[in-house]
Amino acid sequence: MTVVTYNEYLKSILSQILESYENLNKIQDKPGDLDNIKKELLKISGFLKVISNKVDESKISHSDFKSLKSKFKNYLINYSFEQEIETMSTLYQDDIHRVKNMRLKILESLEENKMLEDARELIDKI
Repeated sequence: MTVVTYNEYLKSILSQILESYENLNKIQDKPGDLDNIKKELLKISGFLKVISNKVDESKISHSDFKSLKSKFKNYLINYSFEQEIETMSTLYQDDIHRVKNMRLKILESLEENKMLEDARELIDKI
């Protein structure tokens, strides 16, 4: 049995956030992609909630973590695309222009305040 350190646990979660972000970036904006966008967004939001609510700042040795955790909390407070996606899924799921705009809005919100860039940097430091 392998014991995972707190830093490894955090690194794993951050890596999964970045992986979902990359998956969002790769979506080709075809009919039916709204489901993929929703899936990746739910993963990202879930992981952000885990870090914001469950990861104890005192157990992470890097000073950058506190600032990043604050950015994650701000994101969760200020951005919620779930309702928009639900509305779109019933009315516009095959409208590739609306789907693309939604995807780009989500990507832009994740890139705001260098949140994901800071996450990448923290992964490298851990």
